[in-house]
Amino acid sequence: MAPSADAAAPAPTPPLAPLIAAQLKFLLTNSSLPIKVVQIWSGCSKGRYADRFTLGIPFCLDYVYWDFLYNAMHPKVAPDVIFGQRDEGFQPLVDYDESGNGGKSCLAHWDYRDPRGLLCLVEELRLLYIEYQKKLVEKVDDARLKFEISTVLAKEGIEVSLVSSTGRSDEVKFAVPLLDLDLKMMVPGCPWKLPQKIHLQAIFPVSSSYLSVPSAPGLKLTSTPDLKSFFSVDGVKLPAWVDGMCMAEYVPTLEEDLKLQVVDASASIGCRRRFIEALAPAFGRPLEADPIFCRKATVLSISGIFTFLVHFVIPLQFPQQQPILTLQSCQHCNSQGIPITSSPNNSYPWSPRWEVTEMVDRIYDYLADECQNFKKLCSDGFPQAK
Repeated sequence: MAPSADAAAPAPTPPLAPLIAAQLKFLLTNSSLPIKVVQIWSGCSKGRYADRFTLGIPFCLDYVYWDFLYNAMHPKVAPDVIFGQRDEGFQPLVDYDESGNGGKSCLAHWDYRDPRGLLCLVEELRLLYIEYQKKLVEKVDDARLKFEISTVLAKEGIEVSLVSSTGRSDEVKFAVPLLDLDLKMMVPGCPWKLPQKIHLQAIFPVSSSYLSVPSAPGLKLTSTPDLKSFFSVDGVKLPAWVDGMCMAEYVPTLEEDLKLQVVDASASIGCRRRFIEALAPAFGRPLEADPIFCRKATVLSISGIFTFLVHFVIPLQFPQQQPILTLQSCQHCNSQGIPITSSPNNSYPWSPRWEVTEMVDRIYDYLADECQNFKKLCSDGFPQAK
């Protein structure tokens, strides 16, 4: 049912108070973590400024959501923080006070003129939350998990989380960083702003009963999103988990295999670059090309009076997998005024053993015939653009 004409539209969210906005901007610009702003609102229904927001804080390959509550009337005061409903036991400021270490917190030295205040607070709370989750997991009554924790938690950067679900047994999730490599250094000119990481996610069910042969944990490789333009973990085959194995045995084997594949991915950029360079003698200099990862290129082609573009999408597994070609007419548009394109095509002669010059020559010969079919499709199906 449509809302009545008298129904009031929601009021737009006012801007953050300037001092608060400066701290949030500094956090988002300078944090090494992909922190998300989920919502912004005002604590006063008719306030001139918004003064509180929810942040998504990365933790253990997921996000925890915390509310940061400033006061627009007193923006010089540090914010209050409300943690998630399942984290009632996480009271870092109370713990500081009871241990007599309250002076160590950045809140004890809060300076509203310093834009780093919120960033320091988030980093401090996140580190304390990591330790809080470790202590929860260490209390779990499961001999296997106690052994896993005692052997792998010494590895730098590991995060663990106790996951409780209604109607299901508890689980412990491990997020294990892999490869002590600066992946950005392997890609010259790389535009990545945030550190790129590969993690092993391992999920163990909590069981208080003894099992002579415990089941394998749920294993999955994950990576930061931007890394997929260089290396995709989706195609990585994980080593088998052998009965009786533990994480301390499994991770080194996985890292050894993964390192070889990452090195191959770095070398593959050079192969793709040589392919793009080989396009010039046959097709002319590409109009566009991806200069960093060498995943895409576009050339202009002419057959008689028919002018069209050829878009190359070069897979990460090149040359084992061949480029995908898409033709785009420069003279024909559909009824929405969008240039007509062909379906993506990789059904042309190909061998990964050919030299790049032969690969390009075979594609050129294939397109000499294929462009005529595409021209007919454009002319028959749609009027020519004037």
